[in-house]
Amino acid sequence: MKLAHKTALIAVLLASVAGAQEPPRGEAKATVAGKPVAVEYGRPSLAGRDMLGKATPGTPWRMGSGSPTSLKTEADLAFGSVALPKGSYVLSAVKDDKGSWTVIAAHPDTKAKVAEIPLTSTTLKESVEQFTIELTGKGNAGEFAMMWGTAKMAAAFTGK
Repeated sequence: MKLAHKTALIAVLLASVAGAQEPPRGEAKATVAGKPVAVEYGRPSLAGRDMLGKATPGTPWRMGSGSPTSLKTEADLAFGSVALPKGSYVLSAVKDDKGSWTVIAAHPDTKAKVAEIPLTSTTLKESVEQFTIELTGKGNAGEFAMMWGTAKMAAAFTGK
């Protein structure tokens, strides 16, 4: 085999290995107040682990794998009394010492915290193997939910 062919073969193999290691990405979309809202995130699998249970209280978790989780909204959102103006954000989550979770929305460039969104936790009947974020919207109302294992953490919101 000529050197050029060997080099090309090695390059293809390395590219396929690198691509195989890239975590799968997911996107959740909804329309709220007639405007698009979208979250893009990594989707790791549990693979027999209890990742949320292992989370250290007070330490931010980037909600997925690979690139940071991002939120883009063309609607101004309100999670109860917590306002989140339209725009683009990087999301992370923090567990407190009582096991409750809060989503932190930060400016993507400055990393400045814009909002802290408390989540309500419930237990699912069926385990979710791959980390999942869902957005639902109907009229001016919506819900953000993230699920992994038997945990579901969610927050209702309105948009304008």
